[in-house]
Amino acid sequence: MIPRSDFVRGCLRLALVLPLTAGVYAVTRPARASEPQVQETEGEIVANLAGGRVIVHVAKDNLVLFATIDHPIETGAPPPRILPLDNTHIGILLGASEWREPAAPKPIRLDRDYQAVGRRDPHYVDPSGAEPDLETVGITFLERLRPLTSQLHHKVEIKKDDPLFEIVIIGFGAKGYGPEVWTVEYRIDQSEVGTREGYLQTRILRPRFEQLYPPEKKQPRFIVETRYPDNLAGPTVMELIQSGDPRVAQLRSSDPKIEKAVDLISKGQAQKADDDASSDFLRALLPLISDKATFTMGKMQEMGGFGWIVAPEEPVEKTKTTGDDKDRPAEAPSLRKRPTPQR
Repeated sequence: MIPRSDFVRGCLRLALVLPLTAGVYAVTRPARASEPQVQETEGEIVANLAGGRVIVHVAKDNLVLFATIDHPIETGAPPPRILPLDNTHIGILLGASEWREPAAPKPIRLDRDYQAVGRRDPHYVDPSGAEPDLETVGITFLERLRPLTSQLHHKVEIKKDDPLFEIVIIGFGAKGYGPEVWTVEYRIDQSEVGTREGYLQTRILRPRFEQLYPPEKKQPRFIVETRYPDNLAGPTVMELIQSGDPRVAQLRSSDPKIEKAVDLISKGQAQKADDDASSDFLRALLPLISDKATFTMGKMQEMGGFGWIVAPEEPVEKTKTTGDDKDRPAEAPSLRKRPTPQR
């Protein structure tokens, strides 16, 4: 078993730009300079990028609260989408999670019909220390991306270390490891083929795994957050808490239990914050910081399964996971049923 690494990832995501030569369609709203822009070359596949924020708070009793806030990169862009990966993990898809082929009436969505494929390569050891179960997830999406990215034959203006696609994996590690949050980032490499000028071969590279949670031993435990692209404007939840933002101050003063929970979070003891108070705080904060954007919120417990607090506005896709449904433990996370929304 490969040991899990204990380090916090740095910011790696920047903008993705595809050139427009003879557009089949054009973005109806001009993109700001800081936004990724994906536009289509005639007859070529195009990726629709999901942009937004993912916020994760691990509270007392290993309750994992997570939230997404949609920040559309362009008109018609998909939101961050959530799907079950296995019995103990969910994935949130960012970046090129949806693809359109010129002749296809419906987009190709990477959150549909997910099923882990094959066994891990025994000769490959991921340098990040990702466990074999997470590596299997990474390779599954790699295999789904290969035939799509191979259809990109024009220059993609993206820096070497910028991901085209990203998964935020949230769940519980094996053998009592506890809550964990990883990002899995997919980059591309392009090279010229033959003598045809401007005709490139695009290759998707093996994913890079970075651990957001837990931090190194004896390091403070805060609410963690990641964004796609990473230059989205606005402070993180932790920056709001530690700066004494008026919106946070209002919520703190509304309930002594929330006040205590937020105080623990601000001191780097988020794992000691009361479950109910933490849930109430994050649920109340999301409308204040989303700026009218759509958001979702859910919770996970290792033995208590998955539950929506704020369900997605669009229907959750049914997906396939490893093993038959009849063999799924009752406590396994599932996005197929929506419980009654909680406050």
